[in-house]
Amino acid sequence: MLQRLKINWKIAILSFGIVLFSLCIAGSVLMGGIIRMKEEDLGWRLLVTARTVAQMPEVIAGLTNPDLRPGIQPATERIRIINDVTYVVVMDMNRVRLSHPVQSLIGTQSSGTDEGSAFAEHTYISKAKGELGTALRAFVPIMNDNVQIGVALVGRIMPTVGQVLLDLSGQAYVVLLLSLLFGFWGSWKLAQHIKQQMFELEPHEIARLLVERTATFHAMHEGVIAIDKNERITIFNEKAKQMLKISGDVIGKLIHEVFPNSRLPEILKMNHPVYNQEQAIGSDIIMSTRVPITVGGRTVGAVAIFQDRTEVTRMAEELTGVKAFVDALRVQNHEYMNKLHTIGGLIQLGNNEKALDYLFEIREQKEELTRFLTRRIQDDSLTGLLLGKISRGRELGIEVTIDRQSQLERFPERLDHHDFVILLGNLLENAFDALQQVQRDKRVFVSIAQDEQALSVLVEDNGCGMDNATRARIFERGFTTKGGSERGIGLHLVAGIVDKGGGTIEIDSTPGEGTTFVVSFPMD
Repeated sequence: MLQRLKINWKIAILSFGIVLFSLCIAGSVLMGGIIRMKEEDLGWRLLVTARTVAQMPEVIAGLTNPDLRPGIQPATERIRIINDVTYVVVMDMNRVRLSHPVQSLIGTQSSGTDEGSAFAEHTYISKAKGELGTALRAFVPIMNDNVQIGVALVGRIMPTVGQVLLDLSGQAYVVLLLSLLFGFWGSWKLAQHIKQQMFELEPHEIARLLVERTATFHAMHEGVIAIDKNERITIFNEKAKQMLKISGDVIGKLIHEVFPNSRLPEILKMNHPVYNQEQAIGSDIIMSTRVPITVGGRTVGAVAIFQDRTEVTRMAEELTGVKAFVDALRVQNHEYMNKLHTIGGLIQLGNNEKALDYLFEIREQKEELTRFLTRRIQDDSLTGLLLGKISRGRELGIEVTIDRQSQLERFPERLDHHDFVILLGNLLENAFDALQQVQRDKRVFVSIAQDEQALSVLVEDNGCGMDNATRARIFERGFTTKGGSERGIGLHLVAGIVDKGGGTIEIDSTPGEGTTFVVSFPMD
């Protein structure tokens, strides 16, 4: 429950808890002081009352003359009521009670553990648990002609904490209420301020952004270097280290100590970007883009992106799938334009209800497929790829079906989502190419199955199929049956990913009927 709370609520609850805890501690100390003061005041009153009882003629006469003892109880009862005490007890030297608020105890012997000193002519106050509860008790010896003839005991039941709280004045409650209100208000304002300083992000969102940012920089096929305003390195990804032939951890070092020709300090001084500038690094010519990093209108650093001119175009198309994304966007645009034309035509014909039904049908189909993929495929990149390929297939007249039992929760240990985007994307494109040569209904079936031991990907088409000679060479780089210098790359990349993940690939193909690829990876 606590983990699902937003950070501003956590901070507010924690801060308010500290305020409340402090108030409780202060209240406990204050309450202890009040109780001690009440005990001292009550003890003094009880001692005065006990001395009064010890000097009463009725009490002295009753202790010296047995015939007058019945007069002790009425006399002490008056004193008990007047002085608002719980009990007044008069005992003779044999500890026999001659007065007590409980009539049945008169004439019985007291067995209290704190009474001994009183029978030795000592006056004192003690706290003890008596017949009526825990009480503060005052003991005064009763003297007659300098001879002790008994003891006067006056007691009052101690007030509870609740009674003390009830006795407090209304001002104390007002102060407590105002303290709690201002404590909560201050805690909430502090939480809001901290949340604003964190750009309204939750801690798990910040952690995720940091992990994603680090993973993104290291997964990029361009070198990325960033420095702060003190020219110290804050980002230096793996590709930059490969291009510059640098090893080890360089974060925190001065940029000129690691890469003297970076020209990033110039950006801090100029405060404007430099795009696509050629730069020599050893024997290689790279293209660099250097941009200042600004926060709140102030330059706080600079970032440089390096690309190898000889490889950037081909690698961008083969590994990052830029071409595939452009095609996917074009397909989406084309698909939605057709649907908009259909809706517009229905409206022009006056079939508004049919137009609405068609619009709802499109939305429901799209949302249902998106919900299914998002729920079953726990990776946004693969979900986006499958949605794009379904649209691409629809444009080509190919029905792409996703197995409803498909599921993917995590990737094998040595692979990531980049590898699976390349693998699945190239298998689907290969199936699309195989279907270009057939005239029947074109279908592609995709299934992703996963358990604790393995992850399997199946792509099946009813295309032209392959003979044995073709099947033996399809993973060779540059080999293609379609012609063109840019062909023969996709399945070669698939084979490389299978080797990287320690997996297997099975092919079942019949010329004129179709092809099935099954790629399996161990999860450990």
